Parts: sequence; C-alpha cells; structure tokens
Amino acid sequence: MRHFPIFVNLAGRRVVVSGAGECALAKLRLILKTEANIAVYGAEPHEKLRELARDGKITLVERPIEEGDAICAALLYGANEDALEDARAAAIGRRAGAMTNIVDNLADSQFITPAIVDRDPVTIAIGTEGAAPVLARDIKRRVEEMLPTSLGALARIGQAFRPVADILPMGRIRRAFWSKFYFERGPRALAEGEDVARESLDTLLNETLSAEVEAGHVALIGAGPGDPELLTLKARRLLHEADVVITDRLVGAGVLELARREAEIIEVGKIGFGPSWKQDDINALIVEKAAEGQKVARLKGGDVAIFARLDEEIEVLEQAGISWEIVPGITTASAAAASLGQSLTKRGRNKSFRMVTGHDVDGFAEQDWRDLAKPGATAAIYMGKKASTFLRGRLMMHGALDNTPVTAIENVSRADQRILPTTLIDLPDMLEREDVTGPVILMLGLAPRAAVAALPELQAAEAL
Repeated sequence: MRHFPIFVNLAGRRVVVSGAGECALAKLRLILKTEANIAVYGAEPHEKLRELARDGKITLVERPIEEGDAICAALLYGANEDALEDARAAAIGRRAGAMTNIVDNLADSQFITPAIVDRDPVTIAIGTEGAAPVLARDIKRRVEEMLPTSLGALARIGQAFRPVADILPMGRIRRAFWSKFYFERGPRALAEGEDVARESLDTLLNETLSAEVEAGHVALIGAGPGDPELLTLKARRLLHEADVVITDRLVGAGVLELARREAEIIEVGKIGFGPSWKQDDINALIVEKAAEGQKVARLKGGDVAIFARLDEEIEVLEQAGISWEIVPGITTASAAAASLGQSLTKRGRNKSFRMVTGHDVDGFAEQDWRDLAKPGATAAIYMGKKASTFLRGRLMMHGALDNTPVTAIENVSRADQRILPTTLIDLPDMLEREDVTGPVILMLGLAPRAAVAALPELQAAEAL
C-alpha cells in the first residue's frame, strides 16, 4: 500500500486550488462538499468560478498563484493543465507546508483524491493507487447502487443519539444495540419519517437496558495452517463476531487481520522446549472472558482437534457451565501434502496414514516405530524439528532405510513457505543447515511430486 487512506478534517482550514479552468472546476465539485475555506488562483477564470465567488463559496484571485499564497493551507491542488505551472504551484505549496496534489500526475503528488460515495455523514473512499481510475469509477457506481440515499439520514439520527447510547456498556451489548437499529428497526421506522426513527431509538434503548445479559460463548476454531483463504466460512464469521480472540502462536497474521479492529486479541503462545503459557492459565483465561458475557474465539493453528489440547479446554468450559462449539480447520498435514503435489494415501503405496507428534508433555514421544519404518509408510510428524535426531535414530533402529524420503515444510501455506526435501539420514543436518526457524512439519515417506518424477531412487522407494 503506497497511499495510506485517511480522512482529513478540513473544517475551517484553507484549501488552495491553482488553476481557474475546467480542470479546477471539476476538482472543486468535490472540495466544495467539505467545510474548508477555499481559495482559487488563476487568470481568466471560468465563469462558473466567478459565480461561486459571488455566492461566497470560494475566494477567487484572478492571477497565477504566487509565493505566500499557500500560507496556512492544509492542501494545495495544481489544476492548471500545464505541467510547468502545476510544478511551480506545487513547489509553492510544499514550501508553505501544505500537502500537494497535481491533477493527473501521480508521481509528483504527495496525496491523491479517491473516488467518493457520499451518503453524508457516511463517506466511502475508493482508490486504485492511480492505476485504474476507470475501475474506481465503476466500483463507485456499484457501491452507490447498493446504498440507499436514506442511509445518510439514518446515520445522522444515530450520530445525534450516540451520547445517550453511551450509557450502554462497551462491547457486545452496545454493538448489538446499534446493529439492531441500523439493520432492523431504523430502516423500517425511517420509512415513516425521521421523527419515528428517533422514537425507535428510545424504545430500543429501554428494551436493551431492561434485557438480561446474555451468557458468553466460546468457539474453538481451527485456524488452518496459516493462509487466511484456507479458513472455513464459519470460522471467518465467528472470528469477525468475537469480542475476544485467544490465539496460539502458530496462527497466521493474515488470519488475525480478519478479527474486528476493536476485538481484544490475546496471544497464548506455546514454544517447544521454550517459555510458554501453561495450559491451566489458558483454560482460566478462556473461562474468565466467557464468564464476562463475551463471545470468545479460541484460535488454534491447523485443526482444533489435532494435537491442540482441545479436550482439556472443553472440560473446563463444561465445568463452568459455558456453552461452546467446535469449528474444524484444515490441518497442516493436508496443506503440506497439497504443497508437495502429493496425496496422503496412494493405492499400492500405503493403505494408512499417520499423524504423530515429535514430543509430548513427557519429552520426545514414543511411537510404533516398527510400523512407521516399513517401506512405503507415510506420516506427518508435527512438532518434530527438535526431535529430528531422536526420530532418525528410532526409525533406522527399526529398519527404516537411510534414503527414506522426508520433506520438511516450513510455514506451510504462507507466503514465506519453504519446501525442503531430504532423506532420513540427512534430516537433522538439513534442518540446521537451512536454519529452519519457523513452524515446520515433517512429511515422512513423501517427496515433492517433481522430485519423485525426476529421481529413479525415489520412484523405487515409493514402489516398495
């Protein structure tokens, strides 16, 4: 994002336009919607500009802009339709401390003016970084068709009532009040007149104040391997509705961006063999937030039911009498196999597939090594980076070949994903050599599809 979208308060501030022709007039149509003090400089001005000046809407100076004319200006527009004159005007503006824009000259402008949908006080700005003005105008048209012209009146009624509604507690109760007004009661009442719409707010406020506080609820959500596009629709909806988001360290930043800006986000990260939140403390936090009547989204990387301490959290919620639901997510193993272009099971190769953990609460985790060491066996090993030497030793002790394919995938499904194919014998050294620091899953018995096609020994390993 090159241009950061902001809304500047222009009430009582100066805006200067250099230029007095059609281009300046077109720009003024938008600026005149503000409460700014507008000064226009230019020789031989358009007659419409003289009319605006006579009506007191602008100050018109019938000469080119000069040094000092932009003092105390917040914004300056160069609209002379002459590159040299616009550059001169912009330089005057910059020296005076104004932000400058040259019409149709993105490279030399300090800010750009977006396409605007005006439903005062609701304003929607649409920008394309100057790349596609025609596209911006088309989006503007479609948004205008979506939003009724009465939207502004509804927003003004709500705006005036906000000081009264501040009696409601912050969070879910206040959001529910305004949602009910803007999307249910308000539009129906406004059809009968603005006075009826105002009365509906008083009625709704009294109903809200006298209603019993709803109990909190916890959604235990599988956040997937990291790519926000791999979230389920239900997960996205519940995340957006949540008052509090309690998230594991492995949940991708792009996923957290989908939470509401005012939601409280608490990271309760666990780091293998490092400093971590205790599970008892996480349980207590979830119960505490839900007991306050909050909607809680408990985010866990991958699928919520795979190596995620799900049962412990459900038990404490049930003991506290708090309602809960499970929202499955795409587990990292599935996303990792997709990254490799491989299936987790394949006719003639493996009739079963295992998901195992490299360590548990007691340290390195013991497995059915004899079964995992069989030719053609495949498994996804979660949390296996620190245990890689232990895993190699156990598997080879039980007959696994030293050239058994293993692929480590770091940051599965994310933009910085790395696919690191190796063999069982080289696994620990490769992880150290490649400086793997992100979350990683080990895919035992699987190599990238391209590598299998290229190397006869991998084809032979698959055929065993």
